[in-house]
Amino acid sequence: MTHTITLKELRPELPHVADAVFRKMERYIVTRRGKPVMTILSPEDYEGLLETIEILSDRSAVRRIRKALKEARRGKVRSLEEIRSRLERVSH
Repeated sequence: MTHTITLKELRPELPHVADAVFRKMERYIVTRRGKPVMTILSPEDYEGLLETIEILSDRSAVRRIRKALKEARRGKVRSLEEIRSRLERVSH
């Protein structure tokens, strides 16, 4: 869940905000004079964003993802057993 808090409100609440971010994966948008000035999020969320940016900046990866999504929508999918079987054949 994302919360909005002013910079003035954040100062005394920082320990509680840090706990909510760490334990509950909460996110905070911090404002000053009504405008967002920063976002507070967990290291996991931050790493996820970086990974997403990295993937989306790779045009080849985006093409493969789009192709896979189209195939999945058409029902062209494999079961977990099929995948395991193929992996076993390749590894031997």
